[in-house]
Amino acid sequence: MQRITSFRRLLCPVLRTRCYSQAVSQGPAAQRAPLAVQYPYYIPRNSRGSIPVYSDVRNAGGRYLILIRNIEGNVNALAHDLRKTLFPAESPESARLRVEVKASKHLIITGCRAKHRVIEWFQQRGF
Repeated sequence: MQRITSFRRLLCPVLRTRCYSQAVSQGPAAQRAPLAVQYPYYIPRNSRGSIPVYSDVRNAGGRYLILIRNIEGNVNALAHDLRKTLFPAESPESARLRVEVKASKHLIITGCRAKHRVIEWFQQRGF
């Protein structure tokens, strides 16, 4: 008799559960897959897993540089996208902003203190 009750106790949870197809339904997040965007440039993460954007302060804080290192692909396209989307032409920062390519793999941004905005911009784009 005791064997039957323990057997029922084992079967009861199985009988109460739904089939896999009923239990797992596609939610709104699963239905909307993000579109893969191909950019002409790629920024690989460094050995610690962060985006290679660095700040460099020179002349006792009078000159602030933002360095983006190890860019693969078209560096000029990245410079154009940064100027166009992150620093629009109407903003007061864009008058002082200067983006230059250095050694064909690095970018130097001068004229603003926006390192965290640059990092967020890369993260929003999926880098």
